[in-house]
Amino acid sequence: MMQLAFYAPLKDPGHPVPSGERTMARSLIAALEWGGATVTLASTLRSRDGIGDQHIQLQLMDHAQAEVDRLVPQGHLERWQAWITYHNYYKAPDLIGPQVAQQLDIPYLLIETSRARSRLTGPWSHFAQAAEKASDAANVIFYLTHHDAEAIERDRPDAQHLIHLPPFLAHETLPEPSSVDGPMLAAGMLRHGDKFESYKIIAETLALLPPNSWSLNIAGDGPARAEVDALMAPFGSAVTFLGQLDRASMASAYTDASLFFWPGVNEAFGLVYLEAQASGVPVVAQNRPGVCDVLARAAPSAPHQGVAPLAAQITELLADTRLRTQRGAEARSHIAAHHLLPTAARTLQAGLAACGVLP
Repeated sequence: MMQLAFYAPLKDPGHPVPSGERTMARSLIAALEWGGATVTLASTLRSRDGIGDQHIQLQLMDHAQAEVDRLVPQGHLERWQAWITYHNYYKAPDLIGPQVAQQLDIPYLLIETSRARSRLTGPWSHFAQAAEKASDAANVIFYLTHHDAEAIERDRPDAQHLIHLPPFLAHETLPEPSSVDGPMLAAGMLRHGDKFESYKIIAETLALLPPNSWSLNIAGDGPARAEVDALMAPFGSAVTFLGQLDRASMASAYTDASLFFWPGVNEAFGLVYLEAQASGVPVVAQNRPGVCDVLARAAPSAPHQGVAPLAAQITELLADTRLRTQRGAEARSHIAAHHLLPTAARTLQAGLAACGVLP
């Protein structure tokens, strides 16, 4: 049985705040264990500096060195065969894994990393340099989207293996399919920034839909609730806020939805798209990097084309139950073929095998 160390510097899998980042970390551990590995969560040190404060960066680097000193003896004792880090980038680099792997003389693997050479100078310079060093040190890099692969391929060392690991759900089988007869569904944290920009696009799109022809449920909560409320106020009772849902309630929301509408502003890929499609819910989104990697069919429009194509697709889908059912079935087939646990586990095993780690 493989003995593996796992680390997620941006948000560890036990973090109390739900997010796609936490879900993906948990899913990766599940896939590694499904493949027969014993996985140790090596550290919960969060290395994130969101404001570009070099003092914070130096403090975190000191904390990371203490973790390295603690973990090397543990790795020897537990006979770790490889170190795997999920999500290394200039605001939350892996400050621990490369050193531990080097001192233990074991392979170092990265799942989702980014190259940001433009950040090597400026307020994040310490962390950007650390993120670059981690990317350089990796024996294997798993990239989640083809957009991510461009810079990784450009800057990779000659001996480094690059492997596509499509984003996935930690399930072996699909859930029950949706009836595709209920309200539309949107799901995203109610927070400022990119999520709020997606909600603005939703509101602009709803304004173009025929009156009394639709209803929308919104799953999610957060600090921008009042602002999103204001965006949706013109639509009255046609929009219902469900709040933050647990896993079972979210599954029910998908099962009851006619379609899933989320524009996807700056989404890395969006686990909600996988969840919706797994339930047979057709998706309406904009054609954006990352998002297009996980959809069963091409999104209708690029962002610069505005919201009219989104409104047109929603209108078409809401008017035709048969079309919704067909699109939902296509989506389920797509998820089953590319985005479930067994496929991910086999891909991870192939990456471990590429650097000599075998069950």
